[in-house]
Amino acid sequence: MILTSQPDSGTAASDRASDPAWAWAPFAPSEGQPWTVRWAGHLYRRAGFGATAKELQEAVTAGPQRTADRLLRPAGDMAAFNADFDKYEAAAANSDSTDGLRAWWLRRMIETPHPLLEKMTLFWHSHLGLSRARVNSSKLMARHVQGLRRQALGNYRDMLVAAFHEPSMFQGLEAEANRKAMLNLNIARQLLEQYGPGPGGYHERDLRETARAFTGWFVLRGELRFFEREHDDGPKTIAGQTGKWTAEDAVRIVLQSPATAQHIVRKLYRWLISEADEPSAELLAPLAKSWAQDYNIGRVVERMLRSNLFFSAAACGRRIKSPVEYAVGIVRALESSVPTTRLGHDLAQLGQNLYHPPTTGGWVGGRHWINPATLVARHNFATELLAAGGPYEGKLNPAATAQRYGHKERLPAADFLLELLLAGDVPPALRETLRKPLEADARTDLALSLRAFVHGVVTQPEYQLC
Repeated sequence: MILTSQPDSGTAASDRASDPAWAWAPFAPSEGQPWTVRWAGHLYRRAGFGATAKELQEAVTAGPQRTADRLLRPAGDMAAFNADFDKYEAAAANSDSTDGLRAWWLRRMIETPHPLLEKMTLFWHSHLGLSRARVNSSKLMARHVQGLRRQALGNYRDMLVAAFHEPSMFQGLEAEANRKAMLNLNIARQLLEQYGPGPGGYHERDLRETARAFTGWFVLRGELRFFEREHDDGPKTIAGQTGKWTAEDAVRIVLQSPATAQHIVRKLYRWLISEADEPSAELLAPLAKSWAQDYNIGRVVERMLRSNLFFSAAACGRRIKSPVEYAVGIVRALESSVPTTRLGHDLAQLGQNLYHPPTTGGWVGGRHWINPATLVARHNFATELLAAGGPYEGKLNPAATAQRYGHKERLPAADFLLELLLAGDVPPALRETLRKPLEADARTDLALSLRAFVHGVVTQPEYQLC
C-alpha cells in the first residue's frame, strides 16, 4: 500500500490561529480540512520522532482523536519496558563516561512504544539544564533523567520537588554549599528564571529571599544533606508572601505565580506548536489557567495535541528538528536499529550531546540548529547512516523496508519511501527531482539506489522541519 495524501486548506484556519476559543477546541476533520496522511505524520513528528508506515496507515484509518489516544496512552506494559531500560542504564552508569547512558537512551527512543514520553523527557532534560559536565556522577545523572521521565507527562510541582531533593540539582547549578552568611544565588536564579516566572517575571529582592530559603542545603561526598545551623530561619518575602520560608515553600510560592504558568506554557507551545511565532498572552491564557490549577503537564500537552491550532498551517512545519529528532526519526521510519554508541557520538558532533546540555538554560534550539556548517554535517551524517557499510554497518536498508510493505519495484518503492519520510508534504517539483536519478539509470543495484534516494530525501529542507 502506497501512502497517499490529499490537499488541505489551511489558510482560513491560520487566520483564526490567534483566537483562543477556536485554537484550543478539539480538531474535527471536515470537507475543507480533511484528515490526511500529512496531518498524521505531523502528529507523529511532534508527539514522537516520526512514524512507521504501519503507524501512518493505522492513523489515517483511525482519525486524529483515536490516534492521539494511542500516542498519549499506548497499549502494552510500559512499566516493564521502562524497568528493563532503567536496569541497562544503571549498569551503564557504573562508568564515569556518559557514552553508555547516551546509547541506551537513544535505543529507548528508537524502540519505545510510548514515543511521546521520551519526547517530553527530552524537553524537560533541556528545561532543567543539568549536565554531566557539572554533576560529578553518571549514576546521579541517570537517576535525574529517570526522575524526569516519571513526571514527563505528570505533575510539574512533583518533578521540581523531587529534583530539589537530589544532589545532582545542587551540583549541576554549582550550589553545593548554601550558607546563611554567604548566599549562593545560583539555585534561586535557576528557579526564578528557568523553572518559574522567567526573565522579567520577578523582582531582584525575590532572588535574594529565595536564596535565603535554600540555605542549609549542602552536597557532601555525593549526598544531599541539610544542616539546621546553616539555615536562615528568619522571615522572607517571596513574590509578596512573607513567612519563615524553606526551600520547599520557595518552590511552592514560585509555582503559584501567574507568570510561571505563562512561562512554562509558552515553552510547551514552542515545543509542540510552533517556534516560528510568539504567541500572545491571550492565546495562552486558557492553557495557563488549566496549568495553574494543579501543574498537570499531561492535560496541557493533550489539549495542544488535539487542538485546531495544532492541525493548522500555523503549526505544521513550524519547528526545526533537533539532531536527536532528525536521526531517531530516520531510524524509526526504516524500522531497524543502529549502533547507538556511535549514534550518540555523532549527535554530539551535530550539537546535541545527551546528558550534556550546553548551559543551565538547555539547548536553544530553533534556528540555532541550522547553519551552513550544520547542514553539511547533517549531510555527511546521513551519508554514513544510510551507507551499505561503515560505522553503521548498513543496518538501515530502505529497500528492505519498502519490500516489507509490498513495494519491490524501483519507482513504487521510491514513492513509498518519499511519502513515508515526508508524510504527504511532498511538492511535485521535489518528487520529480528526487525520482530523476532512479529513472535515468535502472541498472544500478536497487538497494544502493534506494539508499541514495533516501539520502536525497532526508537532506532536503523539508525533512529538517517538523
